[in-house]
Amino acid sequence: MTAPPLLLAAHGTTDQAGVDAFAALTARVGKLAAADGTRVAGGFIELSPPPLRDAVGLLTRTSPARLVAVPLMLSAAGHAKGDIPAALAREQARRPGVSFSYGRPLGPHPALIDLLAARIAAVAGDTSPAVLVVGRGSTDPDANADVVKTARLLWEGRDYPLAETAFVSLARPGVTEGLERCRLLGARRIVVARYFLFPGVLPDRVAEQVAAYAAAHPELDISCADVLGDCDEIAALVCERYREALSGDIRMNCDVCVYRIAMPGFEHRVGAPQHPHDHPHDDVHAHGRNQ
Repeated sequence: MTAPPLLLAAHGTTDQAGVDAFAALTARVGKLAAADGTRVAGGFIELSPPPLRDAVGLLTRTSPARLVAVPLMLSAAGHAKGDIPAALAREQARRPGVSFSYGRPLGPHPALIDLLAARIAAVAGDTSPAVLVVGRGSTDPDANADVVKTARLLWEGRDYPLAETAFVSLARPGVTEGLERCRLLGARRIVVARYFLFPGVLPDRVAEQVAAYAAAHPELDISCADVLGDCDEIAALVCERYREALSGDIRMNCDVCVYRIAMPGFEHRVGAPQHPHDHPHDDVHAHGRNQ
């Protein structure tokens, strides 16, 4: 029996290096999955080509089928919880006979934590710096909590003097606030671990803010670690998420999801309808046609 194709769903970026890294990871996952006869394609929900529609079309060209979609997201925020599922629903409307099993986001996961530690070691050498883990930031408290959890798990069992958390957008503390907290706690050697899959506008913004803070505090030794990037470890994790979805063993944490639970300040999100993004390379009038 042929294995269902694997669809990689990512957000998209205006940064070409990020687009290239996504394409490279898609190819790496494709080589890994080929051992089981699984076809792989990937697309974006907004900002950059290829749109998700093109990837679905590529995987269903020979015959409509069940696909397994894995969101290339580090945590379950609005894109993973709403935007991608809405985009998949749109593809089902466009292509009768196509169905999707939906995997969970990549993190938190031990492989990602080990990668963060490796990226830190690459700039810290033999020293044990204070660490500031910087995530994207979200209006979803569950997603922000995942980044904090990741930072804590990174600290456990390692000899960093401290590990703090910050966000580059939509949530506090910001990058500068996080660095200042590290300074006030006595850190003099700080490595900023950028918790992002690919290069892009936001990781670059983190580096710029770190450089500005370092220039204002020459007494501190501050450096930025690289993003997680295209690598074998993430390709293997994507395949793990694929197998979970294929077997129905998806261990989503819905206990603190703002779309299910009326959390303070987010009561309006409960049961809110989800809509797909409009992709600049997608024909939004193509509903009902096979594209």
